Amino acid sequence: MSDYPSYIDGLYEESSGRNFGLTAPDFARILREIGVRYLPADAGEREAEAFYRALRLEDLALARGCAEGNDTAWDCFLIRYRTKLYDAATGIARDESVGRELADSLYTDLYGMRQSAAGERVSKLASYTGRGSLEGWLRTVLAQEYINRYRRERRTAPFDETVQPAAPVNETVTVDPRLEQATSEALKELPADDRLLLASYYLDGRKLAEIARVERVHESTISRRLDRLASALRKRIVRGLRDRGLTGRAAEEMLDADVRDIAVDVRATLLQERDARAFPDGGQG
Repeated sequence: MSDYPSYIDGLYEESSGRNFGLTAPDFARILREIGVRYLPADAGEREAEAFYRALRLEDLALARGCAEGNDTAWDCFLIRYRTKLYDAATGIARDESVGRELADSLYTDLYGMRQSAAGERVSKLASYTGRGSLEGWLRTVLAQEYINRYRRERRTAPFDETVQPAAPVNETVTVDPRLEQATSEALKELPADDRLLLASYYLDGRKLAEIARVERVHESTISRRLDRLASALRKRIVRGLRDRGLTGRAAEEMLDADVRDIAVDVRATLLQERDARAFPDGGQG
């Protein structure tokens, strides 16, 4: 008799995990690990089942099969996402050759060319949790990698206006209530003018130079403020997650693995803070 709830077998069949080299116990273990990270400690069986059913089960099984090196999973992944990844990377980099290089470098991390100290395969796909589409997750990872490269290469330069926030992915994401609460709390701790700055840049899509003209400062000042705000906001969210029972490492992993989730609550809170008087044209560039 299995040591997991009977409904897991149905979810396993729905995921097509067998086609990607996963057994039912494998899939149950994966779901359990995700549940430990995102379900409240006092969640009942009904709440857990609803959470698992809301996951992108086939995407999850495909990603984890790829992470384990299953050939069938990789063939399926390449058919579904190779062209989409190249197109997304080119859109982010705004240069075809740079975009292809970005996508190719990501494939190395996705495939798992590195090994852990224990000799185990290390694939970035193992961090995908099914909370949102795999395609959306891949775009987010690409955008973050591009920004990381930019910062490494131009560490002393002002934040470049060509690096714009990634276009939101139109999909439903199951948001961990602890992350939602910690994010909302962290934003409310910020001064109103800092929240307005975040809203102007990330919601209205205002350019640095435009915000700088309104604030009557140099655009490099706005760039530095945004960098400081992003760093401070992350620290506040991590602190809020630790206050809610997560370890520091688990809190950092939650932010790194599912950065899209933060946007859900950030957007809702910042929309309340946006002051139309700051931009009389109503935010139309």
